[in-house]
Amino acid sequence: VQLQASGGGLVQAGGSLRLSCAASGRSFSSYTVAWFRQAPGKEREFVAAINWSGGTTYHADSAKGRFTISRDNAKNTGYLQMNSLKPEDTAVYYCAAGQYSTSPHRYDYWGQGTQVTVSS
Repeated sequence: VQLQASGGGLVQAGGSLRLSCAASGRSFSSYTVAWFRQAPGKEREFVAAINWSGGTTYHADSAKGRFTISRDNAKNTGYLQMNSLKPEDTAVYYCAAGQYSTSPHRYDYWGQGTQVTVSS
């Protein structure tokens, strides 16, 4: 599976962005899809994940109530809707596919990352 993340950009605090993770490969629908983020000088951090069917989602405490993960298996695409963005959300966001975990080490496939910058 090859993943390509897009949708990042510069937004003011309180604004919204929608990230997309486009996948190639016929097995996309069998994997959990997750989003991680990494700020400069910090470790890669779990943001959210969604199981193969889209029926179960997981969100980090920092994302609950503001971010929503979803997927469309017919389009081989995962999404992360981010609302009420804060400056501390600034990071490179990565999508990943694999077995569910909050650890990045359990994911086999990674996108290239998309920069999200939130100005105050």
